[in-house]
Amino acid sequence: MRRIALLLVAASLVLAACSSGKADKSASTSDFAKLAGAPAPLAAVYRQQDKLLEGGRDALDTQLAKLRGRPVVVNLWASWCGPCRFEFPYFQKQAIKRGKRIAFLGVNTNDNDGNARKFLEKYPLPYPSYKDPNEKIAGSFHVVGLPATAYYDRRGKVAFLHQGVYQTEADLSKDIERYAR
Repeated sequence: MRRIALLLVAASLVLAACSSGKADKSASTSDFAKLAGAPAPLAAVYRQQDKLLEGGRDALDTQLAKLRGRPVVVNLWASWCGPCRFEFPYFQKQAIKRGKRIAFLGVNTNDNDGNARKFLEKYPLPYPSYKDPNEKIAGSFHVVGLPATAYYDRRGKVAFLHQGVYQTEADLSKDIERYAR
């Protein structure tokens, strides 16, 4: 009986997290101008702001190879994910703040293009997201739910995988400092 009660509590916490969260104030596309003057490989990424890119894991791997020598932060998200909505402004702001040194990429997981585009209209990104409608990219990271964030080091290796929502921008900033080097 105790085991069932614990499972019910855990399930209710997960459901609360998935439907919770009013997002922090979002950045605007005018803020993206702060990325002007980024080194060429990063500038190429930021010229694709807000795009949903085809190609799945192969396309993401190709982009990561082009960015080798620079740290990369990859955020897995979906428009239907409450915790993703909650933390999205943190990624917007950190990308604007750090985008001249660190590459940021998104992975739109198990979503449809219409909803993802509407979401990006409300929460624009200075970087592109790769479509992952069948969760093949997410599966390659072995994530157990969304959101999730992968940190790549300069050698192109995953240094850390954060699973779950960032409760504060300061928490995200600490992980970027620690793992995106």
